[in-house]
Amino acid sequence: MAATPAVGASAAAATVIVDPSAVRQTIRGFGGMNHTVWISDLTPAQRDTAFGNGEGQLGFSVLRIPVHENRADWSREVATAKRAIEYGAAVIASPWNPPAQMVETFVHGDQSNAKRLRYDMYGAYAQHLNDFCRFMKDNGVSLYAISVQNEPDYAHDWTWWTPTEMIRFLRENAGSIEIKVIAPESFQYVKSFSDPILNDPTALANLDILGAHLYGTPYQNFPYPLFKEKGRGKELWMTEVYYPNSSDSADLWPQALDVAEHIHHALVDAEFQAYVWWYIRRSYGPMREDGRISKRGATMAHFSKFVRPGYVRIDATSNPQSNLYVLAYKGGDSKVVIIAINKGTSSVSQPFTLVNNTSSSVSSWLTDASRNLASLGAMSVSNGSFTGQLPARSVTTFVTG
Repeated sequence: MAATPAVGASAAAATVIVDPSAVRQTIRGFGGMNHTVWISDLTPAQRDTAFGNGEGQLGFSVLRIPVHENRADWSREVATAKRAIEYGAAVIASPWNPPAQMVETFVHGDQSNAKRLRYDMYGAYAQHLNDFCRFMKDNGVSLYAISVQNEPDYAHDWTWWTPTEMIRFLRENAGSIEIKVIAPESFQYVKSFSDPILNDPTALANLDILGAHLYGTPYQNFPYPLFKEKGRGKELWMTEVYYPNSSDSADLWPQALDVAEHIHHALVDAEFQAYVWWYIRRSYGPMREDGRISKRGATMAHFSKFVRPGYVRIDATSNPQSNLYVLAYKGGDSKVVIIAINKGTSSVSQPFTLVNNTSSSVSSWLTDASRNLASLGAMSVSNGSFTGQLPARSVTTFVTG
């Protein structure tokens, strides 16, 4: 009878093969939301922590802001957005409601005062979105993209849209919007909301980014074959989530490691090009209320600090053994970044082989129960191969020299 390894003992794993010639999606970035009406703005120091990429900073490269229905609130979003732009981040914007004069109420299920955009106001609404883009640009913020509506299918507290209404707006009005257009931002990546867009060539022509949220979306629903078939030339962004919940402290470990696994599935299974959290600063978010990086933030930073905009995901053995998840990227500087998530209770001695790679060394950073993004220094690479030690319940990022 074979001996059973003790808990905590190092387990051997099948070699992870990383192939930089097998390219997948281009990464646009990682980031989060700032909403200065619902919560207070990030402070200047917190902006630097969020968007700077030095030690003790998150390295976020995407900022999401709201398109307030009241123009008087627009200026509130400028300061943080300008700082994000200065750090090279992309800024996107999502509306929750149109201006009040464009809205009518209707009966939606058991909701008697549900809101929707008046059908005679579609053109005016497109102009409203353009006005916001121009206001931000005049104040030093060139938006990367703007959404038609945040969560049109979960709108008890904001504005409902049906897929038919969304398609009408995309067909008839979205072409006049002066920057990239995001839709539909379903709360749960509900394909029945986005399928009709992909199946309507005119609507699809006016869409630049298919945006989705992942609240309660099971991993088996992450892949989207219809997008792969019909979305050529379009970007695919995950524009909002918190995970696994908003009730627990972001410093709870190993629960915070679930964030790393969630990002892994979002990038490998769903092939999203961006991963955007809800509030940047929150008790359950990447930055604590005191401005320090949380455990959830540290796990996000294993991606955001090292996988920079323009990096491309490359093939890697994604699940070499149970509870072990691996993904890899390459940058234009020929760097290869490998992120390994060990959710198991034993450490793993993990061999890696990089196909046709001449790197002589690899540096690594580790987050586990007691460490956050701890630099482990460099190790040598021989003929494209090295072995990384992955502690129990940890995430490690390796970067070739």
